[in-house]
Amino acid sequence: MRRWFLNLDFYKEEANELKIAIFKDDYALLFMKLLPILIFLLILNTFILAGFLVHPTGKVVQDVKIEYANLTNVVDGDTIDTNLGRVRLLGINTPEKKHAGYEEAKSFLEQFIGKEIILEKTIDDKDKYGRLLRYVFFQDKFLNKEILSKGLAHFYSYNEDKYSQKLKSAEEKARNLNLGIWEKSKEICSSCIILVKLNEIDPGEFVLFKNKCNFNCDLTGWTINDDSSSHEKKLNFIIPQHSQYQLNYTGSIWNDAGDSLYLRDASGLMVIFFRYP
Repeated sequence: MRRWFLNLDFYKEEANELKIAIFKDDYALLFMKLLPILIFLLILNTFILAGFLVHPTGKVVQDVKIEYANLTNVVDGDTIDTNLGRVRLLGINTPEKKHAGYEEAKSFLEQFIGKEIILEKTIDDKDKYGRLLRYVFFQDKFLNKEILSKGLAHFYSYNEDKYSQKLKSAEEKARNLNLGIWEKSKEICSSCIILVKLNEIDPGEFVLFKNKCNFNCDLTGWTINDDSSSHEKKLNFIIPQHSQYQLNYTGSIWNDAGDSLYLRDASGLMVIFFRYP
């Protein structure tokens, strides 16, 4: 930010001249002497109130949380590289490599490579990996929201902020339309398996399923996951007709404060989605 320095000798001389003008009752001269000072103070006050800062690129931005950057590379559907560093898109979590939706989410972001984007920081600056935590905009597009709207990610929040509700709504619309990762399983057992209980309290975390149909259901190859996508568990069991099966966990997997359960069939299509609290 530009620093302003006052020339005290200059203002002392001005004050002396103003005293003479007042003594002579020359109000016109007084006004002309004050006018440059008043204009300067008005401009300075405008800059202070508006909170303007000059960006290193020469662009003027009103909010110090806003940064301009060039998108140089796409790591995956929720992580990009820029000239300011690696950025983790806030509010979303896209499929991991070799999972349905991974390529689609990554391809969506790749169309912005080489373009200037806007990064907005809200609460947290970086994650534990040193990645910048940002909302990303290109012109009139809110990229985090666009990815959710296309069903290419689920909502995932480090901390709730001013965009959380908007992103949740975008996810909900995509889910209701069965878009992308929300496409429903067509397997016969997908309508048989129900979630009876999820115990997120550690130790002793477990998930209890029930087969409500009058035939056995083989869940081999199905997967169960939480919001972080880092605890995916591949299933390998059969639930007999009208029976329950308790899947036990060791260690802390489910977040006590809130999490989501995703049960998918062997093709990666959605069987059960459950979010708490």
